[in-house]
Amino acid sequence: MDEVSPMPSVSLWDRISNSKTLAWEAYKRKPISHWILLVLSSAAMLVAFPASSLLSRVYYANGGTSKWIISWVAVAGWPLTALILLPTYFVFKTFPTPLDLKLTLAYIVLGFLSAADNLMYAYAYAYLPASTAALLASSSLVFSTLFGYFLVKNKLNAAMINAVVIITAAMTIIALDSDSDRYGNITDRQYIMGFVWDILGSALHGLIFALSELVFVKLVGRRSFHVVLEQQVMVSLFAFAFTTIGVVVSKDFQGMKSEAKTFKGGVASYYQVLIWGAITFQLGVLGGTAVLFLASTVLAGILNAIRVPITSIAAVILLHDPMSGFKILSLIVTFWGFGSYIYGNSSTPKDSS
Repeated sequence: MDEVSPMPSVSLWDRISNSKTLAWEAYKRKPISHWILLVLSSAAMLVAFPASSLLSRVYYANGGTSKWIISWVAVAGWPLTALILLPTYFVFKTFPTPLDLKLTLAYIVLGFLSAADNLMYAYAYAYLPASTAALLASSSLVFSTLFGYFLVKNKLNAAMINAVVIITAAMTIIALDSDSDRYGNITDRQYIMGFVWDILGSALHGLIFALSELVFVKLVGRRSFHVVLEQQVMVSLFAFAFTTIGVVVSKDFQGMKSEAKTFKGGVASYYQVLIWGAITFQLGVLGGTAVLFLASTVLAGILNAIRVPITSIAAVILLHDPMSGFKILSLIVTFWGFGSYIYGNSSTPKDSS
């Protein structure tokens, strides 16, 4: 019997060379405008989302108290997405997706859930340092993975399950170190509330992702750039309506004048924080949407992983957030979990559409 010759080993240099070749071929297949838009979209994710998180914390640190106002700011910028959506009908020579009763009800439900999600995150940023809140919010990946598996029947592999376990462990590390990063004016009860609301908000965020994907699969039947923008506009519009009702009922609109007068930095600073909070959040959403369709979910996942340490480090530098050894360890473990998920997602075979 003839012996089977062993497969030749591939050196690290050969792998790097092959990666360079593939990257160069991918670059040549797309026009330069594609890569410029991808770079701008990636920058929007890495800058706008952390900026929005930091501005929420600045609002509370400088005298703001309303949870409804911050929730309202998160969706008040929805007209920006609408302004981006309208030209796409002419660019792609397509028409708006027809709205039937089921699709409208789906958007209303998603809008209500988004409004509730924003309110939960507002409580989190009111009671937690921005760096801690950002780390806890990364647990939304765990919930989106689980809900995607049970509701949308997305595939799971060992690396993705490993990511769920790792990120859960990172959240546990933060919980064990609650005494080191609590602000002096925050009580134990408020800190626990912030922690719980952040985790619940992340769980709801994961559910919204899964339900949004279910809407594409069951009701829309197609997925393109303008269709995703349509959903974003409609969901944000209904979330804006629900949140506006909450602000009116709580009479927080009337309280904005007195809140602005006592805000550190003055009235102008107060409204600048709110306006830029609305703008940066929508820019982050638009950037994430563009990355998904210009590149892949893998790149979106990588950028999402990178923005967690960016937010945490920026909070330490700009807002002087406490950064203990446990939080650094949690940050490293979270990044490891994201890496495991990205590897698992890239190695999972995709069904052809």
